[in-house]
Amino acid sequence: MMWQDLVFMIGSSLSIVFLAPTLRDTSANVPLGTSLPSMAIGFVYAATFFTLGMTFSAAGALAAGSMWTLIATFRSPKRLFPVDSPALFVRNLRRVISRRRADRPVTDWYVSGDRSTGR
Repeated sequence: MMWQDLVFMIGSSLSIVFLAPTLRDTSANVPLGTSLPSMAIGFVYAATFFTLGMTFSAAGALAAGSMWTLIATFRSPKRLFPVDSPALFVRNLRRVISRRRADRPVTDWYVSGDRSTGR
């Protein structure tokens, strides 16, 4: 392992530590103009580090890009994805995954649980 790989990984880890309070603060408002470029830079750096064989740096940059994605999703006035809270997002994601595993046709995913016709 190159020492530079370790330095970049530590830097990315510190950025995650410093961004965590923003993600936890429900009143935080981070504009998409800030979070989207930071997210893209994190993912581009991750790909670049990976191609250079700097796997720890790539993992750190990927984690930082993911943190910016979460901030853009949950802490932007104009949300990247329209979700109200991380808990709601996780609950909906679990429901979608369970529906996919149920071996039901795609059309059944969008039918309400109440099968009555209301007549």
